[in-house]
Formats: sequence, C-alpha cells, structure tokens
Amino acid sequence: MRSWTLLAHGAPEKVLALRDRPTPEPKAHEVLIRCEGFGLNYADVMAVKGLYREAPPVPSVLGYEVVGRIEATGLDVPKDHIGKRVVAMTRFCGYAEYAVTDHRAISVVPDEMPLGEAAALATQGCTAWYAAKVLCPLFKGQRVLIHSAAGGVGHLLVQLALNAGATVYGIGSGREKMDYLRSLGVHHPIDRSQGDHAEQVRKTLNGARLDVVFNAVGGSSFKKDMALLGSGGRIVLYGGAERGGLGAFGTLRFVWRMGLVVPIFLMMKSRSILGINMLRIAEHHPDVIAECLRGMVRAQADGLIKPRVHAEYPADGLPAALRALEGGRTVGKVVLRW
Repeated sequence: MRSWTLLAHGAPEKVLALRDRPTPEPKAHEVLIRCEGFGLNYADVMAVKGLYREAPPVPSVLGYEVVGRIEATGLDVPKDHIGKRVVAMTRFCGYAEYAVTDHRAISVVPDEMPLGEAAALATQGCTAWYAAKVLCPLFKGQRVLIHSAAGGVGHLLVQLALNAGATVYGIGSGREKMDYLRSLGVHHPIDRSQGDHAEQVRKTLNGARLDVVFNAVGGSSFKKDMALLGSGGRIVLYGGAERGGLGAFGTLRFVWRMGLVVPIFLMMKSRSILGINMLRIAEHHPDVIAECLRGMVRAQADGLIKPRVHAEYPADGLPAALRALEGGRTVGKVVLRW
C-alpha cells in the first residue's frame, strides 16, 4: 500500500515521501479500513516540524483520522462490521491507503456523506464535543470566546455553543473568515488582524466578563484570556498554535508567555483551567472517544452542526495541504483523497 512517510522534521515538501509499506493486519479489537482519504489537523503541522511530543519517532506515518470501508476484523470484533463505511480515529498511521484502529474509535457514516464532512467529525469533531459537552458543558446566556473560530475545531465549537444558547465571540483573521463567522451566527466576530483580540473583546463586553474561553493558541493569548474571565469562568486549552520556535528555547519562550498561575488565586476568583489532549483520552478512556464520535455523527445527522470543508486535495498534494493549514489560510476542514 502507499503511505506518506515522515523521514525527518522540517518543511513538508522536503521531509515527506510517498512510500510502499506492507498492508497492516488487524489485531484483537481492531478493524482494517481501506481508506478513501484522510483528514488533517493542526497537530499534523506541529508533528512535521518536530513540535508535537506525542508523535512517533521518524521515520513514521502520521495521521489521526480516515474515512473508508472496513475490509477485515480482528478477534472480538463483530463480523457485521465488514463492508461498512466508517469515519475512524487512528493513533497515527492515517496517511495510508489502509489503516487499522480500535473498533471503538469508529462510527458508521452514510455513503452519501462527503469525505470532508465525515473526516471533520473525527479528531476535530471529538475535540469539540468533548470540550463543549463533556469537560465544559455550555448553557444558555453564557458569554463564550472561541479562538481560531473558523478553523477545524473552532467552527464546530461555534455551532455547539450557539445550539446551547450562548453568546459567542469568535476570533479569526481577515474578511473571508469574518464573513463566514457571521454566516454561522456568531454574535461578535473579532478580527485579530485589526488589533489585539483582548482589547476588542473587552470593548465589546462593555464591562461584563467572559464565562468560557476555548483556546487553541496558548502562549500570550492565555494570560490575556484569563484577565477577561469572570467568577466561575473557565478556560479550555486544546492547542499551542502560537509556539513557533524549535527546541528547548522555543518551548521555554512559549511557556513564559503564558505567565505564572497560582492555584490559590484560581480558587479565590473561582476560575478554572482545563486542558485537553485527545490522544491521552483515547489511550485511557476509549469509551469516551466512542461516545464523542457518536455524538458528533448524531449532531450532523440531526442538522445541529454542518462541517465546513475548506478543500479536498489529491493524496499527492499533502505538502501543499499542510502549508495551507500552517499558513492560516484554511476555513474549516482540510481533507485528502486517495
């Protein structure tokens, strides 16, 4: 089978190569999927650069999600899974024509569902569902700030927050993203290209405070967001897009920008900091992942969320797709088809 192999860390067009590898065989509790295609997440960008600590050592095959049909099953997996079209989360190895994964990390999707929409329900969809439904449930009337609101996770968080009756402040950059956020129903689109996001949000709040922040950026944005939270406020961290430098110095600078957190002050002000690493959840709580995936598939089927697909690239366009994602030029899901 063909697969994209990461040979080193650096520019995508220099460190990724299409290689032939043996087709994997499903072990106990696993299914083998012939892949139509696979989705990208910002973690892929970080992993190619060598900034994602959970990524396997090179040479390796990245990829967190695939869409395709089940061709074989391992022990203790119902045989009626064979032939079904599914969206599946993978612990890497998704950049391939065939992938294996735990049978609890799949959900059946209709044949007519577009590849990109199906892929969006996996890693990004589960992150959004876990954030807004499990870890930090949202309620009517809450003021919710969402970073990267036009991105893969962000645009799904926006829809979940609006469905909950929250007042949404969505951060993006540029006219296209502002227009898209307005089309979703975002009450207060915040264009970070027009100045400091915190100052723009503060003016819009007009003396009020935020109840919830979903932050995929980290770094200096974290400290600014904390200052906008009111009593009972919660900030949910699920990414580190602001980190740019390599090595220990880049990590230190990223952490330094976040500032010092003193737990006793969190208690005194009744504020909470919540972190999400979906790979860790998948390792230790696969049933939670299964429920998040089923929840997103149901929400899509019921018309509560509509994944936006930025573009569908051919599989040999992976380096270009990663560059587009890294450059912040994408709106919604980026997917590749074999």
